[in-house]
Amino acid sequence: MFAPEVFAARRAEYMRRLGPDAVAIVRSLPERLRNGDAYHRFRQISDLYYLTGFAEPDATLVLRPGAETEQVVMFVRPRDPEMETWDGRRAGLEGATARYGADVAYPASELGDKLAGLITNRDELHHALGLDDELDHLVTSAIARLRRTERRGKRPPRAVIDPRFTLHELRLRKSPEELTAMRKACAITADAHVAAMKLGRPGTFEYEVEALIDYTFRARGGNGPGYATIVGAGENATILHYIENTCAIAPGDLVLVDAGCEYGYYTADITRTWPASGAFTPAQRRVYDLVLAVQQAAIEMVAPGTTLDAIHQACVRRLTEGMVELGLLTGAVDDLVRDQSFKKFYMHGTSHWLGLDVHDAGAYTDRGTPRPLEPGMVVTIEPGLYIAADAPDVPVELRGIGVRIEDDILVTASGYENLTAACPKEPDAIEALCRA
Repeated sequence: MFAPEVFAARRAEYMRRLGPDAVAIVRSLPERLRNGDAYHRFRQISDLYYLTGFAEPDATLVLRPGAETEQVVMFVRPRDPEMETWDGRRAGLEGATARYGADVAYPASELGDKLAGLITNRDELHHALGLDDELDHLVTSAIARLRRTERRGKRPPRAVIDPRFTLHELRLRKSPEELTAMRKACAITADAHVAAMKLGRPGTFEYEVEALIDYTFRARGGNGPGYATIVGAGENATILHYIENTCAIAPGDLVLVDAGCEYGYYTADITRTWPASGAFTPAQRRVYDLVLAVQQAAIEMVAPGTTLDAIHQACVRRLTEGMVELGLLTGAVDDLVRDQSFKKFYMHGTSHWLGLDVHDAGAYTDRGTPRPLEPGMVVTIEPGLYIAADAPDVPVELRGIGVRIEDDILVTASGYENLTAACPKEPDAIEALCRA
């Protein structure tokens, strides 16, 4: 999607941060069987895509910033006319160098033989241990081989470093090109949510709403969902990661939809909750108004220097006050926050990073303390309340109500930009759409 120069600049900056005595390995995850001999649709691992734009499976990138030659090495599937007839075109070794910036490319099958030579005499090996068992085995085998040749001047790296300390910090702050893709993803997602509100009348099945959302994503040029779409009607809305989407929407249900379009590998993440019958009941409206007020106040807190922890704590306190007002909890707010009684009805965090992944790369703390927000970071703001249908000791009219409201927020130099502001969330606007 981006020009080759964008990926080249990312590699150059990553190598600059690695330094001349380090080497980094990034590999695609294996294709996964769905059933029989059919595979899940392949999606490139985000780190490899970020550095190359290469979308094929069975690919490995080795970066060697201190090498005199072959600083950017790729292992890819060679061209194979017979296999390409079955499975589609391949870039091959020639494409890896001509289009994807490799100084040299080798067949993917040669990684095990060449890896020791590529990492020899480096101080640091940047590799995500525990992500890919096969690659872990190749790395440890290469290190063991180099230990046996250390007396001859070929030693293994002295340390294996988690790539989150370097590569993921680069991914955390979004460039203008990335923000263009994310704004497009957000615009498509907003349209899909509006279409869902217009469709989801009583008698419609959750999967019909999901199908319309997915259709809108693809029809508008997106890759499809950036994560499994949640369509929870009635008490299903109180299940945080409900993805079965098999039930019929009933009269009087609230419908919670958490869906985000992936566009150019970047995903949006919007949640809206709306009344299937076209109007909130009084009880539903009280819960919805509370969550909306908390969310709007949290968004206003976003600015450079603020922390996601501070935003979350503010949401917890205000939601807890609301839980007392609604009759969900009894007692002093300070005590209810301290003993975490609020987790009966609000059990998740308020925010996460957003970008190539829906829960995007980047550390949330720095030396054990919450990190300050900086311009270019994109976060979600998503408070909610979830009152199970069988929750004891709560007002009957509140049971089975689940509400979450989520927007995608860019941190700017002067404050924030709501990337998903076009998706309606004011109660009157939502009711009008549900009656359309």
